[in-house]
Amino acid sequence: MTRKLLAAATLLAGVSITATAHARPMTPEDVAKLESVGAVAVSPDGTRVAYTTSSLPDVTEGEANGSFSQQLKMAYGPDNARDFLPDDMSVSGVQFSPDGRMVSFLWTKEDEDRAVWGIPVDGGAQVKLAAVKDTGVRSYAWAPDGSTIYLLASAAPDKDRKAEAKKGFNAIVYEEEAQLNRLFSAQAGGEEIDAEPKAITIPGYVTSFDLTPDNRYGVIQSQPTPQIDDTYTSSRVNILDLANGKVVREVETPGKLGDVEISPDGTQLSMVAGIDVNDPAATTLHLVDVASGSFRALNQGAAEATGDTEWMTDGRLAAIIDKGADTILRIYNADGSMAQEVDPGELILTSLENGGSDRMFVRADSPRHPSELFAFDGASFTRWTSHNPWLAEIDFGKQRAYTYTARDGQQVEGVLIEPVGGAPRGGAPLIMNVHGGPEAHDSNGWQTAYSKPGQVAAGQGYAVFLPNYRGSTGYGTAFSKAHQNDYAGKEFNDIVDAKRALVEEGIADPDRTGITGGSYGGYASAWAATALSEEYAAAVMFVGISNQISKFGTTDIPMEMYNVHARKWPWEDWQGMLEVSPIYHVDKAETPILIMHGAEDTRVAPSQSYELYRNIKVRKPDTPVRLVLYPGEGHGNSRAASRYDYNLRMMEWFDTYLKTGDRDAALPGPRPDLQIDGDSDD
Repeated sequence: MTRKLLAAATLLAGVSITATAHARPMTPEDVAKLESVGAVAVSPDGTRVAYTTSSLPDVTEGEANGSFSQQLKMAYGPDNARDFLPDDMSVSGVQFSPDGRMVSFLWTKEDEDRAVWGIPVDGGAQVKLAAVKDTGVRSYAWAPDGSTIYLLASAAPDKDRKAEAKKGFNAIVYEEEAQLNRLFSAQAGGEEIDAEPKAITIPGYVTSFDLTPDNRYGVIQSQPTPQIDDTYTSSRVNILDLANGKVVREVETPGKLGDVEISPDGTQLSMVAGIDVNDPAATTLHLVDVASGSFRALNQGAAEATGDTEWMTDGRLAAIIDKGADTILRIYNADGSMAQEVDPGELILTSLENGGSDRMFVRADSPRHPSELFAFDGASFTRWTSHNPWLAEIDFGKQRAYTYTARDGQQVEGVLIEPVGGAPRGGAPLIMNVHGGPEAHDSNGWQTAYSKPGQVAAGQGYAVFLPNYRGSTGYGTAFSKAHQNDYAGKEFNDIVDAKRALVEEGIADPDRTGITGGSYGGYASAWAATALSEEYAAAVMFVGISNQISKFGTTDIPMEMYNVHARKWPWEDWQGMLEVSPIYHVDKAETPILIMHGAEDTRVAPSQSYELYRNIKVRKPDTPVRLVLYPGEGHGNSRAASRYDYNLRMMEWFDTYLKTGDRDAALPGPRPDLQIDGDSDD
């Protein structure tokens, strides 16, 4: 019988999430300081949890610019955690050794390739455990008895190619010179590391590797080449005989692959996958019979999406299920029948780990905090960590899931953040924050980041709405397919209908509605500023699409575009593809638009932003437009300074054009007002 339990998360004593007497609004400088829980590993006896915290250098305090670092910490109970490595060590791939005596991790020591390292749980210095000569280790797995470490390593260096490059012969042959990963087994436990790990034959480009409990088989995900289009369209699970390196069976799934886990007895896999080649995302949970490779779906057709999964020691399977903007924890029996559902209250669950122990831990966020570590006791969740105690100072805008009816009767959900203190009479300026994909969705959890206005905007008097428009996940495969072969149709009409619903409720000002988003959300922003310009007072477009014809020829995911978005080739309907491109509608562009793009983006080429900028600049010279490029950044900004700069520019643009409602306001200065203390010589 299914039991549904309401589990209230127990928060750490002394960490209030209510507004204090000295509450203040959140700022872009606060966003630059945020820290969150990253990877989680549980000891075999369940008594301790190794985890990483993810943070950027605080450039607002003068720290040297850089990308994310992962600091290793150890937690022993609620509010009982400590640093476990020096601050200057950024690590990944955190695991416990099978005997629980050591925490292992991947680390790149200065002047060395990335290798597997370990540190005793009871104290001591870090030591190198396994490495591959002349190349870095990408991931690894312990043999169940701890005698062997399996290493997934990068391709061997091409010495001839390197010598040619030194002489200036460094031409790149696009999509041809594939470098495939390699698999090795290294003996563990000796006084010295295994100097000659044994190579194991693997098929194609392997992206992940795990071991069955009897150490006989490797469960790998493989694709023909490293190209991202193959990741989306051709990745498959293979069962590999470790004795001879032969693939004994392939799990012949037709669509995308997500999380794959091995049952405690090694007879089954849990597999999150697409149901067909046109399924936009891997969201359906399957059970795979390891002996035959056959599989069956457990929740196909349900209005939900499966996220992370974890087998329990008793043979049951725990799964995070996204139900629209919320999540639940569902427990399945070994035969696939449902045993239990747990409602985590305001928490949004994102990952599960038990380390083979009887204790389950989750990573979760909420409207009031980024990802933290929680323990699950079978009925409720207890918070173990709190990495941003200063959030208690922040005056938060009220946040909730919000459902409205689109023009054709479709129910559409999203996440609404009201201005701090509520919306004034006549409505607040509203920012539509549109997610990318569109095969993704926004949950009613933490929604503030460098490119997400969230609580920074709420503190400045804006309302923010994050629509899960048609094409989003979390509402079933039929809903996520509803945008296909209909670029800029129902999907973007849903966003306009959200505006109208919020205006009717008195939350939004109809003349002061703006829009922002990245990737597909950038496409929505460009479309809003051109074809739907009368609806939007300001737009901020990030790594977005402006021309569906040229985008096909410059992206690294052409098959993905065909399979799950366009469902037709450009040459089948040149005019139709042009008419769903924002550049086609520049004659209507009256909306001030800030365009930002990573200069090295391979997913959506920077030329997409150049095209829109040039068309508006020449054809509509009175419409405010600015193009900002970020050198060294790709499909999203990864460095601290680029992120902080982006957040400042985004909010300045909205303050100039949206909050005032003045589409004719002068352009702000080309440089944002950086609030930076100190200087760094690094």
